[in-house]
This record gives sequence, C-alpha cells and structure tokens, in this order.
Amino acid sequence: MKKQHPPTPITGLDGTRWWIFYKDSPTLTQLRYFPYIQLGVIALFLLTAYVAFSSARKAEQDQVWVGMAKETAHQLGTPISSLMAWVELIKSRFDAEEDPLIAEMENDIKRLEVITDRFSKIGSKPIVEDHVVYTVIYNFVEYFKLRTSDKIVFTIGGDEQVRALLNVPLFDWVIENLLKNAANAIENEGTIAINIIENLAKEEVFIDVTDTGKGIARSKFDAVFQPGYTTRKRGWGLGLSLTKRIIENYHSGQIFVKESELGKGTTFRIVLKSSITYEPTTNT
Repeated sequence: MKKQHPPTPITGLDGTRWWIFYKDSPTLTQLRYFPYIQLGVIALFLLTAYVAFSSARKAEQDQVWVGMAKETAHQLGTPISSLMAWVELIKSRFDAEEDPLIAEMENDIKRLEVITDRFSKIGSKPIVEDHVVYTVIYNFVEYFKLRTSDKIVFTIGGDEQVRALLNVPLFDWVIENLLKNAANAIENEGTIAINIIENLAKEEVFIDVTDTGKGIARSKFDAVFQPGYTTRKRGWGLGLSLTKRIIENYHSGQIFVKESELGKGTTFRIVLKSSITYEPTTNT
C-alpha cells in the first residue's frame, strides 16, 4: 500500500498519531486501463473497415480492367477474322501460296490471335503444359528477329531437350518483353544471346538472356521490376513488372537481374521448375 499511495497521518482524541495505509480496489485499477482498451478496439475496427474498403475497391477496379481486356479481345476478333479471309483471297487470286511476304503476313495475323487470346484470358487461371523450352524460345525468336534491327544478332544455345511446364502465350510474352528491352538497350549494333541451362541437382531450368547494351546500375536491379519504372521517354514501365508476375504467379518460377555492367550489357535469368524428374542411379 505504501508503494501505491503515501500514508495519511491522523491524530486521535488522546493525541496519539496514526497513519492510514490504503490502495486502489481491483475494480478501480481495471477501470484505469479501460479507456486504452476501448481506444484500441475502435482503432482495430477502423483498420479493419479501411482494409475491407480498400480490398473491395481494388477488386472492383480489377473487375473493370478484366472486363475491358475481355471486351478488347472480343473487338479484335472481327478484324482479325477479316484479315485472315483477305489473306486467303490474295493467295487464291494471285496464286501466292508460296510468297514469303504472304507467309509473314500470316505470321503477324497469328501473332494478333495470340495477343487476343492473352487479353481474353486475363482474370482466369492459365493452363500450363509440358513443352520443350528450346523449341518454344526458338519459335518466338525466329518471329521476333525479323521485326527488329538487322544490326542485332540473336543466338540461342544450351540444352535443347530440357522440358518445363509452360503456358506458351504467356511465356512468349515474357521472352518478348526481355528481347524488346534488350533491343532498346542496344544503341547501334550488338548481340542478344539466350542460353538454356539445366540444373540437375535442383531439377530446375535456367534461361539467361544476355545483351550487349548500356547496362543497369546495381542499385536498380530490383527497381526495374516495379510498375512504372522506365528509362525511355515513351513507355509505361509495365513490361518487366508483367514479366515478373507471369513467371512467379503462373509458372512458380523466378526472374532477376543476374549481372549487369554499365556500358557492357545485362543478363536476366529466369528460373523454372523442370518437368523431368531424375531418379538417382545405384550400383549393385
């Protein structure tokens, strides 16, 4: 009691001096903390309401973007079908079945179909299937290199047999973003090399995309994957952000800047899980 309140002195009728010791009751002690508990409950309620409101608003915005993407895919379907019909008409009327220009036009139309398919699948879980990684990358590079500067040399090396679970339209989008960034980083002439490596110990596939461009500062290795980050005057800064999301969320992999040096070039590495399971051999 003395620790909580100093004793109160009193004097009796006979002159005797007394001290009264006292302390707060348990109820009074609890009431002292009640305002803090009440404020904490109110703060928790406000925080929960804010999080719920933000989540509802974000979900509503996502639904709007999904709806716009699907409507865009629907609107693109009609002109793409018309282009396909016009190409067939040109081939039959001018006997241009083997014309390389017509073949490239067909490739571009197929590319538009792939892009339309991407938009139509936004908001839904993509399906991944077993594919040979080298073949998927080779097919896209053959399409892409004809539509970029002829001063840039493309090379593909490494393991040609390794397999992984891929959604080809989305994975092509990843390679496209990396190759576009690499091509933009090369000012005049240079090379873009893709190397496919198999890590048998961890059953993983490494895909390294190396360019001889202007490079990235080490302090920007993580920032390049953030939405809105771009070094170009014209650009949304969404390419690498989408790439990271596609690799991590839909392919359960990783992507990062493996190495870069200003003025010499950059290497991006994609890590995927191999779809081939290796059994250890035993000697008998």
